[in-house]
Amino acid sequence: MSNLLNKRILITGASSGIGESLAYSLAKAGSIVILVARSEQKLLKIKQEIEEESSASVYTYAVDITDTYKWMECLQRIIDDIGTLDAIINNAGMGLFEELSNMDWNSAQKMIDLNLTALIKTTHFLIPHLDDKEPAHIVNISSQAGKIATPKSSVYSATKFAVIGFSNALRLELAAKNIYVTTVNIGPVRTNFFNVADPSGKYKASVDRFMLEPEEVSKKIQESLFTKKREINLPMWMNMASTVYQLFPKLVELLFKKQFNQK
Repeated sequence: MSNLLNKRILITGASSGIGESLAYSLAKAGSIVILVARSEQKLLKIKQEIEEESSASVYTYAVDITDTYKWMECLQRIIDDIGTLDAIINNAGMGLFEELSNMDWNSAQKMIDLNLTALIKTTHFLIPHLDDKEPAHIVNISSQAGKIATPKSSVYSATKFAVIGFSNALRLELAAKNIYVTTVNIGPVRTNFFNVADPSGKYKASVDRFMLEPEEVSKKIQESLFTKKREINLPMWMNMASTVYQLFPKLVELLFKKQFNQK
């Protein structure tokens, strides 16, 4: 793990879950954390708790990153306040497990806007403001759903497949610029993600014993910062399953039909 002291790291979706866990752990490591989320109240609470425990610098920006005008305006304000950045962690995202034919289009559009469009726009705006004198880093949170699509995840999986493809191409584009790109492909994590994605609680209950903890994921992300790690895949068994799926998709879909329909 690289020295994170005084590294300027921007985290979207920082008010809960993986983003919140990263905020605490990176601040503890001495990083300057720039926290972005919709809830100003939650961000200020995190800022207060960090500052009570350490001397870390914490900047908070409450904004809806799917509102392009407000987000671009906010990003410019961040650059004016901070200057160049060392890392971007594109963590904000949402899901809704529903068949496309039954889904309200506004819900589908929200997933596309947050999981994909905002991520790309954020990255596009900030690339010129990454400090490439030393390695800089872009971390994009994707999902194992970006490797194995299942029923009721058509739109969600589409956004996550796209994030992986975007990241793979971007890594090649930035290779000569001293900017690393890592995708984080995770299975179910114990966060409030499921409050929206699975309001019935049925899927969450079926995978509860397999759920990752946010701290487990954030630790792996932190360890990868400013290294050339291409991907973080968690949990290991799900990564193995996705590898087999790439080789024998039809067979896996047949053998694991019951598991695929748990949502």
